[in-house]
Amino acid sequence: MTTEHFALAACAEMLWRDRPIEWRASRLKDLGFGVGLWNWPEHDLSKLEATGATFTIMNGYLRGRLTDDEGASELLKTARETAQVGKRLGVQRLNLHGTGLGEGGLPVQPIDVVTGAMWLKARDTLYRIVDLAEEEGVTFTLENLNLPVDHPGVPFGRAEDTLALVSSVNHPRLRLNLDLYHAQIGEGNLIELCRKSLPWIGEIQVADVPGRFEPGTGEVNWTGIAKALKAMGYSGPVGMEAFASGDADAALEAFRNAFTV
Repeated sequence: MTTEHFALAACAEMLWRDRPIEWRASRLKDLGFGVGLWNWPEHDLSKLEATGATFTIMNGYLRGRLTDDEGASELLKTARETAQVGKRLGVQRLNLHGTGLGEGGLPVQPIDVVTGAMWLKARDTLYRIVDLAEEEGVTFTLENLNLPVDHPGVPFGRAEDTLALVSSVNHPRLRLNLDLYHAQIGEGNLIELCRKSLPWIGEIQVADVPGRFEPGTGEVNWTGIAKALKAMGYSGPVGMEAFASGDADAALEAFRNAFTV
């Protein structure tokens, strides 16, 4: 007998894109999924609250970056502001990137070469994020992004890099948002990556490659990954951050089937 082993969620912004965001959150709730969000200023928070949905993850900052003093100050300032919104909605994880993303997911300030000084500043910034998280009672995640296709110029984009930073800080209020869509494009070897990252994973996100559609539309063996995750003891959240190749309800069902093991 197979059962749903993971806490499944989906990114509301990427599904039913002709519908209001609160309708999408309600629909995901009705289908038994948690709700992932991107940037909160674009939404009516009162309407989202009224849905009663479980909000699993949301962008945890508005501006800033990990790599320098000015960027770190802006990141901390907007992360503190976002933490208040996260607590209001009951968001379980607040998501970070190496630098702020602008139009089309491109970095506001692209960085071609990440220096040793930037690595040290990034770790220092994440220690400050942990202090903020402790004060506010929230949890942040750091997400890996692919550089070849979607996010060229983002520092610390590779899963290898986000793992190095999060494991070096090694605090329960800072976890990995391990995005396997991005990792497949940039690095591959997904099951071993999950195994190496396991102690620090806060959430796993998925979309198939190529295309960034639901599981089953591309090259990744998601059922194999789901079985491997279960075998290694992972039972946490898995979020579909993917577009629907056709009908959104059917895409969500394909996602559920792939991660029901």
